[in-house]
Amino acid sequence: MSRIEEALRQAGRKTPAVSDVDPGAGLANFPAAPSELDSEFVADRPAATVAIEKVPVTPETISVPAERLVTHKNSDSVVVEQYRKLAGVLHHAQVDRGVKVVMLASAQTAEGKTLTAVNLALTLSESYKRNVLLIDADLRRPSVGRVFGLPSASGLSECLKSSELQALRITHVTDSLGLLLAGRADNDPMSGLTSGRMQEIIEQAAAGFDWVIIDTPPVGLLTDAHLLAAMVDAAVLVIDAGTTQHSVIQRAIETIGRAKIVGVVLNRVEPRALEEASHYKYYGDSNRTKRHRKYFPSRRVVADTPETAQ
Repeated sequence: MSRIEEALRQAGRKTPAVSDVDPGAGLANFPAAPSELDSEFVADRPAATVAIEKVPVTPETISVPAERLVTHKNSDSVVVEQYRKLAGVLHHAQVDRGVKVVMLASAQTAEGKTLTAVNLALTLSESYKRNVLLIDADLRRPSVGRVFGLPSASGLSECLKSSELQALRITHVTDSLGLLLAGRADNDPMSGLTSGRMQEIIEQAAAGFDWVIIDTPPVGLLTDAHLLAAMVDAAVLVIDAGTTQHSVIQRAIETIGRAKIVGVVLNRVEPRALEEASHYKYYGDSNRTKRHRKYFPSRRVVADTPETAQ
C-alpha cells in the first residue's frame, strides 16, 4: 500500500492517525469560523475565516487513474523523479528567496495543469514532509475536487463574490495536504481573483502553511493574469509539448513575467524524445536537445528551470 493510499485510508478513521504533521498546524494563522454565539462580532473579523474539514478519500473515489498520482505504487518512476526535481527547484527558491506561494499556470486549456498542481502538492507534502494548501482558483473550470472525487460545494468562488463574511472550508485529504476548493463554476471570475479579498486569503494562507499551490485559469483566458501573478511569489508554467504553439507560450511568459517563472513543465512528452534529449544533453548538444522537445504525446513530464527550457 502506497503512502497516499495509507494516508487516505487513515483519514476516514474516527481515531486520528499518528503523524509528525499536525493537520491543524497550517491553520494556526487563520481565524476560526464564527459561530452563531459570536456572530455579532463578525464585522471585526478578517474576511478569510476558516472551517476545518477532514474527509475520507480512497483510491476508488479518485477520478483519474490512480497510477497517475505520484504517490501511487505503480506510478511511472520517471514522472515521480521529475516532480521531485521540480519540488527541489521550489525548495531552493524558498531557501534563497523566501518563495512560498506558487501559481500553476498554462497558456491554454487542456495542458495538464490541474494534475500537475495536484502531483506537485502531493510531492511537497509527502516527499518533503511539508504542510501544503492547494487552492483551486480555476473558477471557470474547477477540477481539483473532481480529481479527489469530492462533491461540488461552497468554496473560493462564493467567498470572493459574497458581500458578507463567509468561512473558507479547508478540506484535508491527508494530514499534510489541505484543499481550498473552487466552489461553483464562475464564467466571469476576474473581479474576485484580482480583489483585495483574494490578496488577503493568499497572505493568510502563506502565513499558515509551508507551501501554497494555486491552480489558476489558463493565462490566455485570464485578461488580467498579471494582476493575479503579482499576488504570488513565483509561477510554474505547464506546457503541452505536443500542441501548444510557441507564440502562445511567449505571450503567456510575457503576461506572467519571465522573472516570476521558476520552472517549466513539458507535459505529455514522448518517451523516445525524452531519452534522446537526455542522451544529447549528456554530450552537450543543447540545440539538438531543444529540437527533440518539439514532438510528443505521452503522459511523461519533464520539469525544467527556465534557463534549460527556453
